[in-house]
Amino acid sequence: MTDAGFDLTDRIAIVTGGSRGLGREMVLAFADHGAHVVIASRKLDNCEIVAEEVRSRGRRALPFAYHAASWDDADRLAAAAYAEFGTVDILVNNAGMSPLYPSVDAVSEELFDKVMGVNLKGPFRLSAVVGTQMAAGRGGSIINVSSTASQRPSPTELVYGAAKAGVNNLTYGLARTFGPNVRVNCIVPGPFLTDISKAWDMDQFDRAARSGIALQRGGEPHEIVGAALYLASDASSFTTGALLNVDGGVR
Repeated sequence: MTDAGFDLTDRIAIVTGGSRGLGREMVLAFADHGAHVVIASRKLDNCEIVAEEVRSRGRRALPFAYHAASWDDADRLAAAAYAEFGTVDILVNNAGMSPLYPSVDAVSEELFDKVMGVNLKGPFRLSAVVGTQMAAGRGGSIINVSSTASQRPSPTELVYGAAKAGVNNLTYGLARTFGPNVRVNCIVPGPFLTDISKAWDMDQFDRAARSGIALQRGGEPHEIVGAALYLASDASSFTTGALLNVDGGVR
């Protein structure tokens, strides 16, 4: 596949959780391949910083303060994107959270609801609103971002893993709902060395990686870009309802 297969010239993308980590990498990669981007995240100031990076690449950008657990925010985000650009071609549901808890019985109802809200409710509502308009228009691509915790959760990420398993299920269901004009796929990342990894015990992680990951390391943030460009572009024109693991071969 030549690079031309990943051309996104003048397509409009929304990326939630787009101000840092894997989301930021996807935003900038889309811009580098010709897309204009809506950067949505909790903190507007951080979205503005990434928006300036997009504009420096000659593309348009719309920063937007968005809380993924808010039904109303999903509606407002979709409305703002269509008001600014007239259409949306790519939606990436990347916003997520996985707070630590000391033991499973210490998980509060508030924490449970918050994790489910950000990781599952948000992608459902935003996909429902944007996907319906995509299907009625010129089509598009929805990319959910899950986690290997959805397939093999550790004891410290049970709620997060359950929410992301819901995202996997939602991916297939939305592909059936919005086909044939809209493709819906899911990236399933393993451990990536984003800002969150600064809190890890890296010596312990490296030891575990040598035995538990085929590539024996964590992913670098830019290594998510190939999968995102593939699913966003016409390169994946016959791919929908798929889960694409980008995990270095987690066992």
